[in-house]
Amino acid sequence: MDPGVIDLSRLQFALTALYHFLFVPLTLGLSFMLVIMESVYVMTGRPIWRVITRFWGRLFAINFVLGVATGLTMEFQFGTNWSYFSHYVGDIFGAPLAIEGLMAFFLEATFVGLMFFGWNRMSKLAHLGVTFMVALGTNLSALWILIANGWMQNPTGAAFNPETMRMEVTDFGAVLFNPIAQAKFVHTVSAGYVCASVFVLGISALYLLRGKYVGVAKRSMTVAAAFGLASSLSVVVLGDESGYALTDNQKMKLAAIEAAWHTAPAPAGITLFGMPDTATRTTRYAVEVPWVLGLIATRSLDGEVTGMSELVLKAQERITSGVVAYDAVEKLKVDPTNVAERARFETHRRDLGYALLLKAHVADPRLASPQLIAATAWDVVPNVPLMFWSFRIMAFIGFYMIALFAVAFLLASLRRHDSTRWFLKLALVSIPLPWVAIELGWMLAEIGRQPWAIEGVLPTFLATSSLSRAALWTTIIGFTALYGTLAVIEVRLMIASIRKGPFEHAEDPQPAPGTIPAQPITA
Repeated sequence: MDPGVIDLSRLQFALTALYHFLFVPLTLGLSFMLVIMESVYVMTGRPIWRVITRFWGRLFAINFVLGVATGLTMEFQFGTNWSYFSHYVGDIFGAPLAIEGLMAFFLEATFVGLMFFGWNRMSKLAHLGVTFMVALGTNLSALWILIANGWMQNPTGAAFNPETMRMEVTDFGAVLFNPIAQAKFVHTVSAGYVCASVFVLGISALYLLRGKYVGVAKRSMTVAAAFGLASSLSVVVLGDESGYALTDNQKMKLAAIEAAWHTAPAPAGITLFGMPDTATRTTRYAVEVPWVLGLIATRSLDGEVTGMSELVLKAQERITSGVVAYDAVEKLKVDPTNVAERARFETHRRDLGYALLLKAHVADPRLASPQLIAATAWDVVPNVPLMFWSFRIMAFIGFYMIALFAVAFLLASLRRHDSTRWFLKLALVSIPLPWVAIELGWMLAEIGRQPWAIEGVLPTFLATSSLSRAALWTTIIGFTALYGTLAVIEVRLMIASIRKGPFEHAEDPQPAPGTIPAQPITA
C-alpha cells in the first residue's frame, strides 16, 4: 500500500470529521436549551419566552441543516475510502450506524418540521413535546455514533472468524454497553451542552453590550449560565471518568497523553508542563504534581500507570504471539478441518491484529526477524507531543469554562449580568473556546488510537481502499471548496439572523433604559 494514499485517506476523513463536528455540539446543546426555554413558556405563559425559544430555534435550524449535510458525507466515505475496513468489521460497525439512521435520524426528520412550522397549529404542550422529541433524536444520534466509535477504541463483543476472514459479532450487548462508548457519550454530549451555553451566553452578551433586545438577552443569559455551569462541571467529572476507562482499555493512549515513557512508582504524579522528546524518549523541563495521575487513573494509591516503554515490550510479545495466529489462519485456509491448527489459532487469536502490523514492513509476517518485531512494536506509540499538549490545552479550556459559568451564574443570581461590562466582553470573546477544546478532544481520541483503525485488531494502513493519490487530492480539494462555501453561507446566515434579532419586525418591547423604542413606519 502506498503510504501517501494512506496519509491522504486519513487527511480527507479528518478534515470532513472535524468540519462536521463544528456543527454537532451546538446542535446537541441548543436542542435541550430550547426544551428548557419552551418549558418556561408553557409553565408561565409569558410571550417573551416564546420569542426567546423561536429566536434560538432559528439559529438551531441553520446549524442543524449544515450538520446533517456534512454528516452524510462521512458515512459514504467508509465505502469509498475505507472499503477494507467496511469489509473486515462491517458486521459490527455497520449495526450502530444503521440503528442511528432508523431510530434517531428518522425521529429528528419526523419532528423537526413540526417544531419549526407548528407553532400556530398545535397546543403549547404538544409543541413542547415535539421540541423534546427533536432534542431526544439529536442526542440519540450521538449515542449510536459514539457506540460505533467506542467499539473502534475497544472492540469488545466481537471475534475474528477464520472461515469468513472477517470480524463478527459474538455479543451485541457488549457492543452496546462498551465502557469506552458510555464514557465517550456522556463526556461528548456534556461538551456539546457547554458549547451551546457559551454560544447563547456570548450572543446575549453582545446584545447587552449594544443595549438591544435586553429582555431577551437577560433571560437567555440566565438560562445559559445555569445550564452551562452544570454542563461544564459535568464535562470535567465525566472527562475524569473517561481517563479512568483508558486505564483498563487504552493504556498506551493514557501513557502518551501524560508522556509517561516509563512506569513510575505508584501513585504516579501528573505532569503539568514539559517538553516530550521522542528522540531521547524523555520529557524535558517536566513540572510534576505528585500522586495526582495515580489517583485519577487508578482510583488508588497503589495502582500503577504503565509507561510506554513497558507497553512496547508487551506489544512485542503480542506481535510474536500474533504471528503464530497468522500462521494458523494461513494453514486453515488450506485445510479448514485441521483441528490442531484450529486449537493453535484459538490460543493466540487475540493477538492476530498485532501480527498485521508487520505488513507495513514485510509481506508475510511469518518472515519477520526478531529485530523487525522489536522495531515494529514501537509503531504502537502515537504522536506523543501532539497528545501531550492537546490534552493540556483542552483541560485548561475546560476549567476556564467552569470559572466563566460560575461567574455568570453568580452575576445572574445578583441581577448584575446585564451591567457588568467586563464580563459581557469576556463572554463574547469566549465563544470559540469550546469548539477548540472539542476538536482537540477528537484529535486525542483518534490520533491516540493510532496505528489502529480498530484498536488491536486492524491497522489503519490495511483499512483503506485501493485509490490513487490524484483521486484523493481531487476529492480533498473538492470537499475543502464545498465545505468552505457552506461555512461562509452558514456564518452569513447566522450573522444575518443575529442582526435581525428575536422580533419579527426588529421591535424590542423591552428596550434598554434611556433608548427610544422603535416606531412603526406609517405612510
